Amino acid sequence: MLEVTIRMVRPEEAGMVADIEAICFPRAEAASRESFEKRIAVFPDYFLVAETGGTIIGFINGCVTNSPVIYDEMFHDTRHHIPNGSNVSIFGLDVLPSYRKQGIATRLMQSFIQLAKRTGRKKVILTCKENLVHYYEAFGYISTGLSASTHGGSHWYDMTLNLPDDTSPLVQDR
Repeated sequence: MLEVTIRMVRPEEAGMVADIEAICFPRAEAASRESFEKRIAVFPDYFLVAETGGTIIGFINGCVTNSPVIYDEMFHDTRHHIPNGSNVSIFGLDVLPSYRKQGIATRLMQSFIQLAKRTGRKKVILTCKENLVHYYEAFGYISTGLSASTHGGSHWYDMTLNLPDDTSPLVQDR
């Protein structure tokens, strides 16, 4: 079994993640190196990479927001990151093709969800293409329908994962 470490991205890795993004997404949808440099500078806590043998093979990233859905400007402008927001978005879940079907995307997603829980977020939101709705539903996401996002000229679906409120008092049976 492949030994994979999930960790926070480092600033000097922007070029590597941009290269992976260019492989995983069509040109119109892929974020640029400059965009990744800004994301890493502004919200590094929500940017995780999967690494094996010192090589990054995948990543997941997003910003914190109060919005219940992702809107296109969020992809391009880090000023939409609200550090004390209630929700965390996922802009991309990328795994190099030669490392797919080995559970790496699942580990990245689970780590991201746990991070959102630990930091007190209420929801994790993302957009995906219709063929991936079922994949994200397996993590507990709920499709809320066709998104207003037209990022990259594509049709997207809004997905929401409601996180448990661990701050509520426990109810005891009497």
